[in-house]
Amino acid sequence: MLAGPIFAREWLITPRQLKHYVTRAGYAAALLVLMYTAGVATFGFQRPQNPGEVAAFGKFVFSVFAVVHLLIVSAAALLLGSANVAHEKDRRTLILLLMTDLRNRELVLGKLFAGLLTVFVIILVSLPVFSVLRILGGVSLGQVLWLEMLCLASALVAGSWGSLVAFWRDKTFQTLAISVLGLVLFLGLVEGVAAIFAGSSIGAAAELLNPLRALGKLLDPLSRPDSAVPNVSVWPSVCTLLALSAVLTSVTIARLRVWNPSKSVHESARSGVDGEAKPVRKVHRQVSDEPVAWREICTRAYGRKTVVIKAAYILFAILVGAYLWTVPGDGGLVLGMISREGFAFVALSIIALLLINAQAVTALTTERDGLTLELLLATEITPREFVTGKLEGVLYNTWQVTAVPLAFLIVSTAQGNLSLENAIYVLISFLTLVVFSAMLGLHSGLGHANSRAAIANSLGTMFFLFVGIFICLMLVVEARASLLVQLPAFLVFILGGSIGLMVSLRRTTPSPALLFSALLLPFMTFYALTGFLIGNTLGICCVLVGMYGFTTIAMLVPAVSEFDLALGRSSGPRE
Repeated sequence: MLAGPIFAREWLITPRQLKHYVTRAGYAAALLVLMYTAGVATFGFQRPQNPGEVAAFGKFVFSVFAVVHLLIVSAAALLLGSANVAHEKDRRTLILLLMTDLRNRELVLGKLFAGLLTVFVIILVSLPVFSVLRILGGVSLGQVLWLEMLCLASALVAGSWGSLVAFWRDKTFQTLAISVLGLVLFLGLVEGVAAIFAGSSIGAAAELLNPLRALGKLLDPLSRPDSAVPNVSVWPSVCTLLALSAVLTSVTIARLRVWNPSKSVHESARSGVDGEAKPVRKVHRQVSDEPVAWREICTRAYGRKTVVIKAAYILFAILVGAYLWTVPGDGGLVLGMISREGFAFVALSIIALLLINAQAVTALTTERDGLTLELLLATEITPREFVTGKLEGVLYNTWQVTAVPLAFLIVSTAQGNLSLENAIYVLISFLTLVVFSAMLGLHSGLGHANSRAAIANSLGTMFFLFVGIFICLMLVVEARASLLVQLPAFLVFILGGSIGLMVSLRRTTPSPALLFSALLLPFMTFYALTGFLIGNTLGICCVLVGMYGFTTIAMLVPAVSEFDLALGRSSGPRE
């Protein structure tokens, strides 16, 4: 087999796991629930008047499904492709694989396809659901098949990039952060080249590298210049993305044993062979009264490349600001919802929250895999000191990331795009979400003994929260009705979100407060979305701060006691 025994093992054991069947059934059920929600939001509880309305509805649902499906597949491929390798490095088992008879090709392709196996299952499961939309009209079989091919190519590119970064870097946080920022910067660079060289062969080639542009052409084939005879096909983009995936994978295969084992392994082995006694340090650094927070803030606990990651994020923000400054807008709303400046602020904020969440969850998983958490059994560190120290360290190490959206907010307020009152509401709400994302990462890290499960649960919860908000906004804008009219339509969708959030938050912590948060958080978020579209400000701020702040506290309180349970240490008095 081309992928070797690693993928063969994953191929055999995956169907034996319950989560495999839950993923298959859950994804198909989620698409059907979304279809029902869109139908009730569009037609209410009345029957369509003619086949044209049904066909228009089918086209609209297919457009929503296509965007959501592409985002989910690409994000899952990026996360699973990188986390699958990072998990091996954290547990120091990648060195054992390098000592076997596995070829570089078998190791790289095996880990890549093993990580993407769940993504392939999602793509296959979605095919029957998309085919059902053909019954409504407005969608052709060619659009469905080319959509799946585009999603497959995008997943391979995202997974190949995540695998390359994971084999390259040692720290899990660096792997996740570089993977996300690299993908975002790549799309931004492609769009910039396409805009600068519009109408030329260079611009056309750059457009082929953006799957979102290819998706737009697939959803609206009549928008092409040669639309007299529309051709539903995106084969140039699919072939280009597959070629890019092959290039990334080839680079990973060629550099595998150059990057691994890392320099630290060679240095430790060399020092052991030399046998020279290292000079004893006579001057020691003063450790503060909170040793966990001191380690997080005053040492290089997350490697030396975190500065590069923050610089890349700041560079992306500068490019976004330069684009808004140089390219005049037409005064329209992006997706009919928000201004250009507001959309840029939301994009920067989402990336910042994902980076903060990744920092928080890896702050625990890295120590758990490195067996350093066991050392706490012999110390006098209390659970409160550990949890609050980790939280303080995460917020301090990511203050530059948090400051970028805030600086963007200040500039927008100074230019008159936002009033001072609304800017204060946005500031308070954003800071609340920052603390929430950090605490969610710590909560997932404490609640999962497996690092891959913790990372997938934490980042997956954040991602699906953003995707759910995006879907609700699209459907609310399409319905254009009041909250009371839309609430019955979104009730099933919101209940599904509550169940998913309940499973995520209460998997190992059966707290009544977390149950309350999981049940009410989707409803309150839906209220905030509808309130935003009708112009409310103070009410939205109060709801966001109240619910997300309460959820943060609900995760923080049991985390103190759960810390002892995770280590098997009694919280009673010492003898």
